[in-house]
Amino acid sequence: MSVKVRTKEVSGGRISLYLDYFPPVKGKKGKPTRREFLKRYNFKKPQNEVEKRVNRENMFFAETIRLQREKEILNEIDGLYNSASKGVDFLEYFQEVIERRMQTDSNYNNWMSAKKYVEAFTDGKCTMGDINEDFCIRFREYLLTTKRLNAVSNLRLSQNSAVSYYNKFRCVVKDAFADRYLTHNVLSRVKSIPAKESKREFLTLEELQKLAQTHFDLGDMKNASLFSALTGLRWSDVSNLKWADIQRTESGYFIHIIQQKTKDVMLHPISDKAFSLLGKKGKPDEKVFKDLVYSDRNNVRLRQWLADAGIGKRISFHNFRHTYATLLLNNGTDIYTVSKMLGHKNIQTTMIYSKILTETKVKAANVIDIEL
Repeated sequence: MSVKVRTKEVSGGRISLYLDYFPPVKGKKGKPTRREFLKRYNFKKPQNEVEKRVNRENMFFAETIRLQREKEILNEIDGLYNSASKGVDFLEYFQEVIERRMQTDSNYNNWMSAKKYVEAFTDGKCTMGDINEDFCIRFREYLLTTKRLNAVSNLRLSQNSAVSYYNKFRCVVKDAFADRYLTHNVLSRVKSIPAKESKREFLTLEELQKLAQTHFDLGDMKNASLFSALTGLRWSDVSNLKWADIQRTESGYFIHIIQQKTKDVMLHPISDKAFSLLGKKGKPDEKVFKDLVYSDRNNVRLRQWLADAGIGKRISFHNFRHTYATLLLNNGTDIYTVSKMLGHKNIQTTMIYSKILTETKVKAANVIDIEL
């Protein structure tokens, strides 16, 4: 098997570049062929430095494609790749990956949003043969400069949203390589989008107390929110919590669950006060918070609850988890224990909370006192 770069003289003093295969390979129409024209043309007699540079760049391009085709053929011979994979619909494969990785409704929606941006970037048409290093770089730049889809305003997509969507795109590309739809990892030299540090809102103990004493009529949302603030559990874990997950020992109550996000087993002690928010005990396979629904409308109601309590902060359900971590740190709990209580795999993730202005930092700022 050999693949060589050949030239053929055409009109206008140009030379067409093509690949010569031996033995023949299947062409686009399924018929054996020895030639693949690259649609690149060299100057037969370059007249200046610009034309010479064009010739050099075309030859470099032809050699790159030659090596790529040679690798594809070898991988196909070894059973590692099927050339028909080039025509597989990448967007359909993206949907398959979403279904495989689906964990929670909110996570599912985030994956679907990522797919929508790929569809917008490609006008809804994209095959495995389109996925290369250049495609990944251009999609990266697209996310960093595009406006939000289906938004009333012309606001740009936030950087952290771009990070989230691009990471999901990368996951799909890596899966495609693992599933042998791609001949190589096209992301090996493509940088990720760096995350922009965001403001992490949290409630003080006084604000949390105000919230607990403020009326809020939306099913289980109030108790579930306060439960998250007292336990640090994510929405996905709170909304899927079942009575069988609540257990009691001589030391008190604890939760025994598999975290929805990380899939790690979690043995999580909870306070008596947190347990009191669970209400009347149901059957083991019943959800503790039956009426929890994640929606934009309920998020608006949640913000109204905070406003009624006289709290002007922009708080979402996830901020109750931030509140839990911050209050633990404020009260002297070491960061290693906080990391375990939050179910983090890496303590570096927990270190983010140490940047929040806590009471400990306030006290530290006032340690040095002089008369002025």
